[in-house]
Amino acid sequence: MMNIFRILGDFSHLLSILILIYTIRATRVIDGISFKTQTLYAFVYITRYCDLFFRYISFYNTIMKIFFIISSAYIVVLLQSFHKKNPIAYKEMIIADSFKIQYILAASFILSLIFNRKFTMFEVSWSFSAWLESFAILPQLFMLSKSGKSKSLTIHYIFALGLYRALYIPNWAWRYYQEDKFDKIAILTGVIQTLIYSDFFYIYYKKVIKGARSDLPHYI
Repeated sequence: MMNIFRILGDFSHLLSILILIYTIRATRVIDGISFKTQTLYAFVYITRYCDLFFRYISFYNTIMKIFFIISSAYIVVLLQSFHKKNPIAYKEMIIADSFKIQYILAASFILSLIFNRKFTMFEVSWSFSAWLESFAILPQLFMLSKSGKSKSLTIHYIFALGLYRALYIPNWAWRYYQEDKFDKIAILTGVIQTLIYSDFFYIYYKKVIKGARSDLPHYI
């Protein structure tokens, strides 16, 4: 069942992806963008929507699944293409993108084995995607915190992505009261991800909305 919070959350999610794609294609600049974060998001959508061909919920749901899988893969390929288009920029991006994502992958996998709705391949895969999405933004935030500044479009991308997760919290509250549905894993991972964004939200309000410099907090 759709509600205003899910609609706004999905719109914010779509907007974040479109902002990122526009930033890369229009400026042909990848400085400040984490290749590792985008790769993790591709893993998120592939593992979450592996039921695409055998479980139908609605036309809207199917279209969104297809969009997120294709767009995340496209962003990874787009960033990878700079290896030939602009090898210097690509090398600088890889060097700056130094967060150890093996820890994120390992933690998400272990948590998915412990916390899942049912111990089946699909449910463990879904749980893995939920935990992985909670932490996938960390390489991006870590990358930006090292430089302290970033291009405004990149900052808007991160804010829109964080807003999507924040809006899904009241969405789950709405579903609990209206549908008596309470997904502990989805809510817990959504809260964790929102908390990870909390400092960034404050800096975004203080530095961007208030018109000050776009300095970023140090997460590590």
